[in-house]
Amino acid sequence: MTSTSGASTAGHRIRSVTVHRLEATLSQAFAYSQAWYAARTACLVEIMTEDGVVGWGEAFGPARIAGATIEWFTPLLVGQDALATEASWQRLYNALRDHGQKGGAIEALSAIDIALWDIRGKIAQLPIHRLLGGPIRSQVRAYATGLYRRSAGRHETYLREEAARYAAEGFSAMKLKTGWGLAEDVALTTALRDEIGCVGLMVDANHAYDARTAIQFAQRVADLDLLWFEEPVTPEDIEGYVEVRRAASMPIAGGEAEFTRWGHRHLLTRRAVDIVQPDVAAAGGISECKKIADMATAFGVRCNPHVWGTQISLAAALQLLAVLPDTPPSLNPLQPMLELDRTEHPIRDAIVQQPIVHERGTMTLPAAPGLGLEIDRDALRHFSAR
Repeated sequence: MTSTSGASTAGHRIRSVTVHRLEATLSQAFAYSQAWYAARTACLVEIMTEDGVVGWGEAFGPARIAGATIEWFTPLLVGQDALATEASWQRLYNALRDHGQKGGAIEALSAIDIALWDIRGKIAQLPIHRLLGGPIRSQVRAYATGLYRRSAGRHETYLREEAARYAAEGFSAMKLKTGWGLAEDVALTTALRDEIGCVGLMVDANHAYDARTAIQFAQRVADLDLLWFEEPVTPEDIEGYVEVRRAASMPIAGGEAEFTRWGHRHLLTRRAVDIVQPDVAAAGGISECKKIADMATAFGVRCNPHVWGTQISLAAALQLLAVLPDTPPSLNPLQPMLELDRTEHPIRDAIVQQPIVHERGTMTLPAAPGLGLEIDRDALRHFSAR
């Protein structure tokens, strides 16, 4: 039966869907290879059931686009069974399938899916990872994402200082943003390796290279023991990924700018990456990213989700990471890691009453129901975008 009525769903039907668009100005602008940031934004969704259970989700990407799409989806959600996450996912995806197989439509769907999983956990009085069949692990190692270009100061100097701080905080790995030109990128990567010694180092070009330049970079830093080389070429250039992966000695990572299982299928079937990086708040939510991760396992590809949002995105990624298998399995496995954004983000921690924090570079899974977060509504009002 497909009916959403009856005693089993009484009270669990969706009563309302509310979008929260947030914005905060930064003390200093910073950049990756594609854009400068002078402010941080967030698009959150609040879904309430008829019996007052509230779930929270977040969409990666421009808040105006994702927020408008969530509002477009709302009539397709109100009155439906909040526990039927798979049915809701299929209904919403099919509603925009002809127009939104990638991008803002899927980011909006991701936020809704996360919120519905939060509701499921709260109703069951279990953390989401228990509903997903886990946990496989109770703690997840985090790596520090930062090391961006700043609007003031000498690039190498402040990067060395920032990297030393991450190492002192206990992080066993960190990620450097590149894409400033081949010679400068090689020099910066070499300087960071010199600064942090044996601490793990990744580089992320955010698709600033073509395949030829990416290969040149990979060859010139081959002796620096990089954990991975992320987004070397544009996300559409699957053949470029294949060329770089064949020529590079370090693992190649990508997928943060890809969407759903259908988009990630091409990265896997073409053997384009060693590590796939779906974003829970972008690629289709917890439901879809679990499918992507399972598919990656079948190809022997590791999954390390991309994370770059508020505590909601962070908590959702942690719930997923709790149930991802070691790929490949081993007595000494390469366990999946959490990407922990360390850049300035006034909204990130402020919106929750008790943020999830790392302890010497390690995150412990939330034990509370759902995502394990309590939202601070005063902060929502404070950061509400005009």
